[in-house]
Amino acid sequence: MNAEESVDLEQLMFVDEPMDGDGPRVHPAWLPPEAFRSLGARRVLVHGEGLLVDTVLDEVSRACARYGGLVWHSPSWDVDVDLVFALRDAAELPNPAVEAARAAGEAGLVELADGETLGDEGFVLARAGDVTVVLADAPAGLLYGLFHVVRLCAAAFDPARPPEWHRPALRRRMLNHWDNVAVHPVMGQVERGYAGGSIFWRDGRSRGDLDRVREYARLLASCGVNAISVNNVNVARTEALLLTERLGDVAEIADVLRRYGIRVHLSVSFAAPVVLGGLSTADPLDENVRVWWAATTRRVYERIPDFGGYLVKADSEGQPGPFTYGRDHADGANLLAEALAPHGGVVHWRAFVYNHHQDWRDRSTDRARAAYDHFAPLDGRFRTNVVVQVKFGPVDFQTREPISPVLAAMPATRLAVELQVTQEYTGQQRHVCHLGPWWSEVLSFAPWGPGGRTIADVVTGEAAAGGGMVAVANVGDDPFWTGHPLAQANLYTFGRLAWDPRRDPTTILDEWITLTFPPSATADAELVRRTLHEIMDDSWRTYERYTAPLGVGFMVNPGDHYGPGVDGYEYTRWGTYHFADRDGVGVDRTRASGTGFTGQYPPYWAQVYESPESCPDELLLFFHHVPYGHVLHSGSTVIQHIYDTHFAGVEEVTAMRRRWQRLNGMIDPSVYERVAERLEEQVRCATEWRDQINTYFFRKSGVPDERGRDIY
Repeated sequence: MNAEESVDLEQLMFVDEPMDGDGPRVHPAWLPPEAFRSLGARRVLVHGEGLLVDTVLDEVSRACARYGGLVWHSPSWDVDVDLVFALRDAAELPNPAVEAARAAGEAGLVELADGETLGDEGFVLARAGDVTVVLADAPAGLLYGLFHVVRLCAAAFDPARPPEWHRPALRRRMLNHWDNVAVHPVMGQVERGYAGGSIFWRDGRSRGDLDRVREYARLLASCGVNAISVNNVNVARTEALLLTERLGDVAEIADVLRRYGIRVHLSVSFAAPVVLGGLSTADPLDENVRVWWAATTRRVYERIPDFGGYLVKADSEGQPGPFTYGRDHADGANLLAEALAPHGGVVHWRAFVYNHHQDWRDRSTDRARAAYDHFAPLDGRFRTNVVVQVKFGPVDFQTREPISPVLAAMPATRLAVELQVTQEYTGQQRHVCHLGPWWSEVLSFAPWGPGGRTIADVVTGEAAAGGGMVAVANVGDDPFWTGHPLAQANLYTFGRLAWDPRRDPTTILDEWITLTFPPSATADAELVRRTLHEIMDDSWRTYERYTAPLGVGFMVNPGDHYGPGVDGYEYTRWGTYHFADRDGVGVDRTRASGTGFTGQYPPYWAQVYESPESCPDELLLFFHHVPYGHVLHSGSTVIQHIYDTHFAGVEEVTAMRRRWQRLNGMIDPSVYERVAERLEEQVRCATEWRDQINTYFFRKSGVPDERGRDIY
């Protein structure tokens, strides 16, 4: 492709103008203008009123202005249209074709919904003659219906397309931003952020770049996210002020996000009554503390009427909590829930609570046990507007962990599963690591045994009243949002799985590819699609192959968590050990001889995990300390598996780099160059992982590689 054609691709893919004056243009991720071509070339009628209906009208108007379509907002005259967005309770129009389409939508709803309602966010899409219609009970449904039409492209206007009914499985689909208002001396502007600074805060104050926030809101709404918290769960003094004297900064963000159906939540310090209110205590059973939280929360809602609620990290890693006063986590969470209840708010109370001052010499202690030990006894004591937010694994977002037993242990409590979109332990957005297949495994896991209820069922709850899905966000002020352009797929996939946790992650990835690299904006659409699937589909397992083996985890450099550090945490207070010695490796978490962690699971998995003979290979070293010669179900020994997978991982990353080179000249050059640069680093780092891990275990075990490859 010549230079002139490359410029054309760039014009198709990027937004027209810089969003922040003299700053760099911002990549539109999966909402490039070209993705709106099919919609924008049509005649569109928007029928209904409301803030989110206005957003739909604005989106449609911009697309039609670009691609030559026409748009009307009711009440309107009898016009010929191709597409209608209509609220079901909106008045009839003097337009037989439109009313026929609405009738087709109603008939489709009766046929498909089996008596179910659309709810606040659902919609139905149907065809009648030459007209496509999107019907919804509420404006949010029209907004989600709009983005569904964008995803479908021309297929939305296929005369043979049958009616579709869509409604989110989970009511709350939330992102947690670990953004600091003031720059942290160690963690910087964004804790575990790998895409530049915060899009909300800079150097102790609001960035004020609301155009960037608006574009972010579009991205989130288009994949289904409807709630975010805007500051770090580790709440320092400056961040604490967002609850009171700096609430206006939060309100400005809320005003922008509201136009896309996204509610703002705030991370708060449990010690706020002391830090901000001048009280002598934050005891959750103290009447003055209860009064302070009630009054403070009332003022929040006076300024932000649709405020979502609070997010709290308490009694963990130095954050204050109810333990200070001899109270438990139900006491603490219920205090805030009581203050939020009159306004319809919720408190997300994180279950990430453990002793981070452990003695590495004491093998009876086990960080993996902590969340269950603290929270399972409290089941049934939390108010109904408390959501206990549980990390998917019992430790800390490692590349391979078992599912947290807490998710099966609290049937009388609203639980949310917490994922990590930001790639803290999966390559930090310098490595390609598509997380969708991993998350799908988490959501489809059946804690009570095969064929039983799944994690998706737990977080959905009865009548969709469960706690939902939450993830730590991965965006920053980088022009590509996520640093690595392909890491955008993880954010998109989280939103789509939160909308429907049973969706196939490969299908979701295909959606993302079609939107982000529209066929009309690429030189060879099929080559682009095939190449991206070849690189991304198995990339999580590739990452696992060249990093920590068989579920052992935490073989990373302390502090930044990037790159290999086999003994980096082995003699520290953090409770994340592998116990490798000359005879074997792994952590004994059995009831028979170890920490007893296996006993926290329901009987089926407790039995499976208890024995090395039945434990899945990929989790063997999480649950068992075994000799290097232990034979896996695969037929390989543990030590040979370590060698083989680390050599294979590097070969696979090298193949990724080679495959990406096919796309030189096929896609936007700035995207190509950024990914090519990151793949060079991934090959370098994977090689470093391979050499350090293999050499470490060769020297520990004294067992040579049976294939005679170079181990140093």
